[in-house]
Amino acid sequence: MAPRLKERYREEVVPALMKEFAYQNVMQVPRLQKIVVNIGLGEAIQNPKALDSASEDVAAITGQKPVITRAKRSIANFKLRTGMPIGVTVTLRGDRMYELLDRMVNAALPRIRDFQGVSPDSFDGRGNYSLGIKEQVIFPELEYDKIDRIRGLQFTMVTSARSDEEGKRLLELMGMPFARREVRRDG
Repeated sequence: MAPRLKERYREEVVPALMKEFAYQNVMQVPRLQKIVVNIGLGEAIQNPKALDSASEDVAAITGQKPVITRAKRSIANFKLRTGMPIGVTVTLRGDRMYELLDRMVNAALPRIRDFQGVSPDSFDGRGNYSLGIKEQVIFPELEYDKIDRIRGLQFTMVTSARSDEEGKRLLELMGMPFARREVRRDG
């Protein structure tokens, strides 16, 4: 069975985007291509076990084994040498990608304290969106007692949209809770 969000994309999002942006062909409609989940671990230089626990956290959240990222160049001030492990990353496509986005929008993000929505300013100019999360504990897949340390995660949603406006509208229709911009009136 196809994930809930994938069906919603086909049945609701595609027709809405075709109408809104006047696309001639269904293939012109922007779609989510992949989600990259990343944790950078500067602490892994002193504490190699941090890599294992971060890796387990990402695997629990995504359902996929993460790849260890390594330093590309040496930085003496950080006691970092080329090839040292400094993070973990996972790239999700297809059904797993839709399931992660669904869980993030409906289960994880609402658990953030004083949540006002995600920043609408984190687009890269080509319709791709990056979202930084300060605590991995907002994901219900993780057991709070088994977490050794609070870590931040970076989510990058890569879309086939040609502009930020198209990318934002795609994510909005898929349920991403963007924060409303406040209009200031002086005087």
